[in-house]
Amino acid sequence: MDLNSAQRIVEAEAARTGLGTGPNRRLRLTLFIGMPLVFPVIGIMILVPKFLRDDVLHVYQAGIIGCLLHYVWVFAKYPRYAGRPPYLTRDLAMGGGFFLPSLMLGFWPGIITAPAWALFVGVTYAVEVMREHHDRH
Repeated sequence: MDLNSAQRIVEAEAARTGLGTGPNRRLRLTLFIGMPLVFPVIGIMILVPKFLRDDVLHVYQAGIIGCLLHYVWVFAKYPRYAGRPPYLTRDLAMGGGFFLPSLMLGFWPGIITAPAWALFVGVTYAVEVMREHHDRH
């Protein structure tokens, strides 16, 4: 086994477990920070005066949009499955997890976009695998 193969194996294992490295880490941190943040936001909305509640909600909704745009940015950087780091397709599809906080806050753009994003990632993966299979035969 050469050094390049060994390094690739180590990177694949790091991407599979924990936070991973590179774009995998960025996407996982985006999800792990952005998604559970809905609970402190709800708490803050309960504690702040009524006239500030909408502002708190709008800031979090902008955060959800920013998180989903980060997923789009990473996808644009690695559009082809063959050129992606290991497990990046799975991490890209996890962007659908923003459906739950959007649903909890009644944020319609997130309710529609998050599952559509996960479906988009899955369909692009399936199309690419079918093309690759078709090209081999």
